[in-house]
Amino acid sequence: MAVPPAQVAAVLDMQSLTAFEQLLGGLSSSDNTARTQYELLFNETKKQPDLLCLQLVRAMRTSGAVETREMASILLRRVLTKDEVSLWANLQLQTQDGVKSELLKSLTEEGTKSITRKVCDIVCELAAGILEEGKWPELLPFLFQCVTNGTPTLKESALNIFAQLAEYIGEALVPHLAMLHGILRQSLADANRPIQLAALRACCCFVESLENPSDRAKFQDLLPAMLATLGGALSGGDEDDAQEALGLFVELAGSDPRFVKKHLSQVVDAMMTITEHNDLEDGTRVLATEFLVTLTEARDRAPGMMRKLPNFVPRLFTALCTFLLDVEDDPEWHTCEKEEDGDSGLGERYEVGQECLDRIAIALGANSVLPCAAQLIPQLLADQSDWRKRHAGLVALAQIAEGCSKGMLKDVSGAVGPCLQACVSDPHPRVRWAAVNAIGQLCTDLGPRLQEKAHAQILPALLSAMEDKSHRVQAHASAAMVNFSEGCPPEHMSLYLDGLMNKLMSMLQGGHKMVQEGALTALASVADNAQTAFAKYYSVVLPFLKQILISAEGKEHRMLRAKAVECISLVGMAVGKERFLTDAKEVMDLLMTLQQGGFEADDATTSYMQQAWTRLCKCLGEDFIPYLTVVMPSLLKSAGLKPDVQITDVDDGPGDDDEDDEVEVISVGDKRIAIRTSVLEEKATACNMLCCYVDELKEGFFPYIQPTVETMVPLLDFYFHEDVRKAAVASLPDILRAGKAAQTTGKTTDPNYFKALVDYVVLPLVA
Repeated sequence: MAVPPAQVAAVLDMQSLTAFEQLLGGLSSSDNTARTQYELLFNETKKQPDLLCLQLVRAMRTSGAVETREMASILLRRVLTKDEVSLWANLQLQTQDGVKSELLKSLTEEGTKSITRKVCDIVCELAAGILEEGKWPELLPFLFQCVTNGTPTLKESALNIFAQLAEYIGEALVPHLAMLHGILRQSLADANRPIQLAALRACCCFVESLENPSDRAKFQDLLPAMLATLGGALSGGDEDDAQEALGLFVELAGSDPRFVKKHLSQVVDAMMTITEHNDLEDGTRVLATEFLVTLTEARDRAPGMMRKLPNFVPRLFTALCTFLLDVEDDPEWHTCEKEEDGDSGLGERYEVGQECLDRIAIALGANSVLPCAAQLIPQLLADQSDWRKRHAGLVALAQIAEGCSKGMLKDVSGAVGPCLQACVSDPHPRVRWAAVNAIGQLCTDLGPRLQEKAHAQILPALLSAMEDKSHRVQAHASAAMVNFSEGCPPEHMSLYLDGLMNKLMSMLQGGHKMVQEGALTALASVADNAQTAFAKYYSVVLPFLKQILISAEGKEHRMLRAKAVECISLVGMAVGKERFLTDAKEVMDLLMTLQQGGFEADDATTSYMQQAWTRLCKCLGEDFIPYLTVVMPSLLKSAGLKPDVQITDVDDGPGDDDEDDEVEVISVGDKRIAIRTSVLEEKATACNMLCCYVDELKEGFFPYIQPTVETMVPLLDFYFHEDVRKAAVASLPDILRAGKAAQTTGKTTDPNYFKALVDYVVLPLVA
């Protein structure tokens, strides 16, 4: 719909702001129709960029309503720096100079803090694009003057602009480092806390922006004053400011860990004191902990710096184990229906302590961490008055195993011993669960040596845990059995198969749904480990699995059904084609019926089914070919999924996806990119399965070579997921071999078929 020229002229009338202010109000109207009309009008005004920008500046500077000035500042920023095509380059030089001048005047005169912040953002983003080209020479002198002699608000604004511009002009300020150092020292000592924080922000940003280590070192003597800013916020009870300051320290530790080296003891002691302070907010303690752990992980850039600091490792290890006490015996933990929903009662500090124990163990290694663990963990496990302490000791043991494996492998029986005792005898189910969890983790991190040396102790303990009064412990014992069997040599596993199979079948027949699901996963893992030795149990197990496929209906039994599908396919692979062939048609017909019934979008059976078909293809070979008509449509659909990507401005704030575990959010410049990883993982899995089918069936795959190659070739440059690209590359030789075999064996009568296939595959590779 065309906008009347007279309406545009009224809005851009330099003698009056009335129509323009009406436009600004209309752009935030709750009436969709009206707002759309105003958006059309605003877009039309962009065709006269000089007048539009001047009107926006006038409205931002002189309108009486704060809301109008705020909207004008938002739109000015958008048209100058945010829009895909910025208006700045199209402005006359006189207009550009006028906009720059008014922005600086606004910083000096604007009394509303929210608008001042928006003006700071405009100045920063505009300067980032033109300052290095010498097109705003008056800005830096203005900022230096503001910090030196300005009002408190002006000082804060100038320091914030320095901080935001650091990454763009840091190197340009190298000749002025002495002056900058003096200004920052003066500002850090200012009695006004917002100025102190702004100075801390500017200092951290400049240090991170300077390329030369010697230039960065010139600011090291400011660290005590930087710490004092943090201390002032804490002593004043302002933890929001303290957390902002801590966040800046964390970023500094990540970018230049050696910056704190001259004052290391003082800085670390201050941060440890915050971490250990029980009266501070969790968010404050967690940030101080993150700073310490970040420094600990910087072993490549600052080797030995933290390890050699007296008493640091024992103190941090103790603090992290204390964090693990942030857990309550929530009744929901005992009654939850799904393992993944079983985190009830875990506090923020618990989760941080758990993660950071793993990180420091990997960073510092066994020689530094195991002595601390050997001193503290037995004390925690021996405390009969507080189940949380025993729980913490077992969790800590599990978390350090990966990083300390080199030392723990010297005595695997000793490492797992405390877990074995606790999993069968502790009076508290959450402690028994933690013991079982630790056994599973140790089997992964210390296997297969642990299984070889301690199978006679571990298997009976897990079998006992499978009879626990708590269904949570029972189910987790099955999960730990999976970890055990994956690293256990079959000759050791075979000693326990009869007892283990009896136990798993018993759990399947009469257990809680979570217990049944766990037992199915364990059964599948045991079959995978035992291979042909599993044939002994085949005649009992398979009918039971088929019955689950038939009877497990409804949403509440989806996962049980999905795991039964997985288990059947692994059992088939274990016993081999000859043994499985007698039941193959019935099983395949059941799976086909299931597949043809369709699955809802959130039904995990889809992915379990796809993986099961792939295993059965490997098991049955060419006998699988008749089932491709059922398998391939959904597989090609998954392989052809488009990435679920949303791109928004960083300034729009966190999106709904930020709390979604299936969404990864990254920031690139001023854009926020949210990628749904579950979609990418489904796509990658499907692509890998297509590789398997082509490789296994060769010319038998002929009817699907064309749609497969048309799916895979475009994925050679699919940059959202590396595994997708790898699968695409890996599939091409197999596709060509299958195509060649198809032509050789007469699957196609087209004499040019293979040449056309080669051209389709090779040309993108050499383009």
